[in-house]
Amino acid sequence: MTIALIYHSDCVLHQAGESHPEQPARVTVIQSALEHYPFRAPVAFYQAPLASREQLISAHSQSHVDWIFSISPRNGFIEIDADTWMNPHTLTAALRAAGSVPFAVDLVMQDKAVVAFCNIRPPGHHAEREKAMGFCLFNNVAIGVMHAIVKYHLDRIVIVDFDVHHGNGTQNIFQNDKRVLYCSSFEHPFYPGYEPELDNTHILSVPLSAGTTSEVFREKIQAAWFDRIEAFQPQLIFFSAGFDAHVNDPLADLQLTEEDYVWLTTQVAKIAGTHCKGKMVSVLEGGYSLESLAQCVPAHINAMVMDYN
Repeated sequence: MTIALIYHSDCVLHQAGESHPEQPARVTVIQSALEHYPFRAPVAFYQAPLASREQLISAHSQSHVDWIFSISPRNGFIEIDADTWMNPHTLTAALRAAGSVPFAVDLVMQDKAVVAFCNIRPPGHHAEREKAMGFCLFNNVAIGVMHAIVKYHLDRIVIVDFDVHHGNGTQNIFQNDKRVLYCSSFEHPFYPGYEPELDNTHILSVPLSAGTTSEVFREKIQAAWFDRIEAFQPQLIFFSAGFDAHVNDPLADLQLTEEDYVWLTTQVAKIAGTHCKGKMVSVLEGGYSLESLAQCVPAHINAMVMDYN
């Protein structure tokens, strides 16, 4: 049993301005923490490859991919929207981020690792099929899911998205794809919005009011997800792992702690152990308290393997 940890220093070079909360330090503090954490299983470190255009267009339109390539600046900054910027290194960072997830899928599906974590940026779950937004250019998790579907012919994949912001991009891409069970918890009302009428039998949303405590979070997640995930009998599970619902995060208003992330991960790991030999891929999304990231990310990864070793 090996834990694969995937990273690339190119992800540090992406900048959206000194005051932007999605800072390079997010991945560097995580990487330092991962290098020193006493994991329950052996760890292997890998370099994230660049995503291919074929991988990108599995989840995005050709026109969206071409547009992102075409606007990449040679110097200075390009503003896509108020939250989403590119510098001369952003495209390469985004390709590393997107390429890390299919690579993680290969490691897990080929039994070179039982679980994998992609410590990458820019994040991805706000990127829709034809739209970049919310710090995100390409939808990293969606690209990994499509790789699993195309290369390994999987047709029962679960995404557990616990970022504090609704993963509108992931839902947009898989809205009508019943091969994917998308479980998303998020603060509501909050960016980028949420339309309850779009939920269906494979889109399981858990909107949470500002100030939601650990107890309420666990009650709502327990009621909404675990039986449904179990019944789906997943062949592979992904986490869109955003840690911005943490009580110390500056961008949101939920009250989660490290123990809540461990609890959620452990419950999902039990299901993975039953149905897909523990195979899981986790991908960094949000989280803007550096101290919380350094604590919560290793604990989350550790919990991915704790119940079936």
